[in-house]
Amino acid sequence: MSTATASPVMGPGKAGKFWTWIMVAATSAVVLICLIEGVNILFYDPYEEERFLFSLSESLIDTEIEALTFLMFGSLALLLMAGLPMAFVVGGLGVVFIYLVGGQTMVNIIPTRIFPLMANPDLAAIPLFIFMASMLERAGLIEEMFDVVYKWMGGLNGGLAAATILASTILAAMVGVIGAAVVTMGIIALPAMLKRNYDQKIALGSIMAGGTLGILIPPSILAILYAVVAQQSVGQLYLGSILPGLMLSGMYVSYVLVRSWLNPKLGPALPKEERVSLLDKLKLLGRLIAPVILVFLVLGLLFGGIATPVEAAGIGSFGAIVVSIMHKRFSLQSLREASITTARASAMVLWIIFGASIFVGFFILQGGQTFITESILGTGLNPYGILIVMMVMLVFLGMFLDWVGILLLTVPIFVPIIQSLSFDGLFGLPGVDSSVVVLWFGVLYLVNMQMSFLSPPFGYALFYLRGVCPPEISMATIFKSALVFLLIQVIGLFLCIAVPGIITWLPQIVYG
Repeated sequence: MSTATASPVMGPGKAGKFWTWIMVAATSAVVLICLIEGVNILFYDPYEEERFLFSLSESLIDTEIEALTFLMFGSLALLLMAGLPMAFVVGGLGVVFIYLVGGQTMVNIIPTRIFPLMANPDLAAIPLFIFMASMLERAGLIEEMFDVVYKWMGGLNGGLAAATILASTILAAMVGVIGAAVVTMGIIALPAMLKRNYDQKIALGSIMAGGTLGILIPPSILAILYAVVAQQSVGQLYLGSILPGLMLSGMYVSYVLVRSWLNPKLGPALPKEERVSLLDKLKLLGRLIAPVILVFLVLGLLFGGIATPVEAAGIGSFGAIVVSIMHKRFSLQSLREASITTARASAMVLWIIFGASIFVGFFILQGGQTFITESILGTGLNPYGILIVMMVMLVFLGMFLDWVGILLLTVPIFVPIIQSLSFDGLFGLPGVDSSVVVLWFGVLYLVNMQMSFLSPPFGYALFYLRGVCPPEISMATIFKSALVFLLIQVIGLFLCIAVPGIITWLPQIVYG
């Protein structure tokens, strides 16, 4: 799953252990102080204002927003680089700065930030889609999909790499998360390609690029979160991301096939004796009938307005169990494992949501939104220049932070800025209507987050794949293999900016 929140920056080495012990010591000291203060309040003088904790209240009340921005985000970056999980760091820092700036009274804003999110019905779709992904993964559908597509395309030069990307695209439309796709394809597809002397960079790059499509193609978990934070329709955002997702998938496949056609040694075709007849290929498609019907059912109900995202996700979860039974892979053990995985992943995502909401909400309340807006608009750049600055910032943050955290830290700040700008079009092409500019930016954000998973040195997909690679493949080779596909993603992002109809056409056709 791609819902892990621990940063890949620090490993189990000495530096990581040093910072871990530092944080353990600091946390122990804070707990001890709190216990001492609690005893003093309960049994001695509860109104003594000179106590240590009380003396810190409002100690930063006169801090200017520039310095506060540096303190808040500098502390966040420092703790994350120390290897601490974002799920607890961002919320903890939010509470600390609220107390240091506003004192005990301002701490009351914490429940007002959390409760509206807890009551948002769209968030219930997240654990349901994660459960759906877990059940389909345990049903062995990833292996079956790769086997079918692999036998269809194996006769082409570069066919196995193209099959990996296409299988990942189909998988993305089923699960909405990327970790399982990258890891499982690394286990299944990588040995098959290396066995047939595929170029390592093409083999590795196709797995990572194809696996990251799950963050863009519906039913993306990240799209649900963006819709909740930006107050957009999940259905419209899903529709807007379909064409960009298919476009990127097509660009990856085209690159692999063209390069292998120009230089067959990079991706040799399967020997004739290993190929199957057209009749056998058609029979193989029967394996995909049930999962494909499930995908069209879930997305069809959602896009048709028949079901809400939560209802569609619930139907998908039940359908995943049915598909697992049909493929004779269902067991109480698999159901238990899928449920535990769902609980862990959902809890981590929700902790990040609540913590980041406290952190960013307080920052905006202190004037951070105005400060960031004036700083960006003060650069003198035109709207497209400002948009590119935002995209670069997101890619940079993607090298270090979790994708959920990036969304919750940046989208509440960036969306009001985007709404205040007019995008009249590039190169004489049509611009973006103000009614769909937030939707357009949302899909650009999703494409950008896909790039962040491939961005060296700390893109998550790089480390997912490293965990299942043969030892002779170095991390440097994985980095290099990601660069070409990262360039393709940059081209795809530019096309979505220059031709906004790629994103807005389907939602406007369906929803008017």
